[in-house]
Amino acid sequence: MDLSLENTLPEAVRAQWPYKPRYADANGWRMHYIDEGEGDPVVLLHGNPTWGFLYREMIDPLVRSGRRVIVPDMIGFGLSEKPTREQAHSLDGHAANLTALMRQLDLTRIMLVCHDWGGPTGLSFAMSNPARVRALTIMSTWAWPLPPAEFHTRIFPWRMMHAPLVGPYLLGKHRALAGRGVYLSVVDREKFGRSAQAVYESALPEPASRLLTWVWPRWIPLDENARALPRFRWLEQKLSQCKLPAMIIWGREDDVFDAATFSHRFKQLLPHAEGPFLVTGRHFLQEDSGPEIADLIRHFLNRLDERERSQ
Repeated sequence: MDLSLENTLPEAVRAQWPYKPRYADANGWRMHYIDEGEGDPVVLLHGNPTWGFLYREMIDPLVRSGRRVIVPDMIGFGLSEKPTREQAHSLDGHAANLTALMRQLDLTRIMLVCHDWGGPTGLSFAMSNPARVRALTIMSTWAWPLPPAEFHTRIFPWRMMHAPLVGPYLLGKHRALAGRGVYLSVVDREKFGRSAQAVYESALPEPASRLLTWVWPRWIPLDENARALPRFRWLEQKLSQCKLPAMIIWGREDDVFDAATFSHRFKQLLPHAEGPFLVTGRHFLQEDSGPEIADLIRHFLNRLDERERSQ
């Protein structure tokens, strides 16, 4: 299967995403990532149903600040291989795929930026590999069980996504999440519709390629029998003991993971974390405030550098 950038994305998309495509073997799957700049690594993690393109307005500012920026596409999204079997998409499997990439690149002193499913995936990596991680930035995600928010207990859309037929029909055949879902989760929808919506849709062109858009919601624990419950209990417990430098950034308008509930809960788990810093944005806050988020990360890393130099 040819997953090269040139054969996957239209010319108009490449104008917004001019980065050299790179590929790694992640536990037998072909994972796409970009690797730009030099210095301590900043790893930017996306979630469902986006890909590295989500961070397009953050990459260059971070590179110019003297950082090496690495942006992987999770297996199943973007320019990475898209398995067509649900069994390929366990939460632990995705954390293992990320770990495989980080180890192949032999990254240390990582600033790990976690958003959406990049939260449980990236934080699982960080808690299992603390010697490789320098700091955390946490945005619009969660890391505890049962369930993450009232939003996820509603019959529509989340409990319907768990239904055996309705979930695959709406999210797979009709790309409800990759299309309308992302559009509704940004503030400046006119700009998003003009410059970005078609990009996300083009990366998931067929129902089979959209498998993960409806499989991942099924890993959100909704009751005591949920298959991911032990992982989230472990993650919550490990985070409560975590001493890594951390920063919390949230979208003011986020109605999927509302700032008052979720940033507060992360502040409880990580009381030493800086923030929460609120920026314009719904769930996909990078679409509305990418440069501002990059600036917050840049200043945070500069403070860490100064602290190290003074020790």
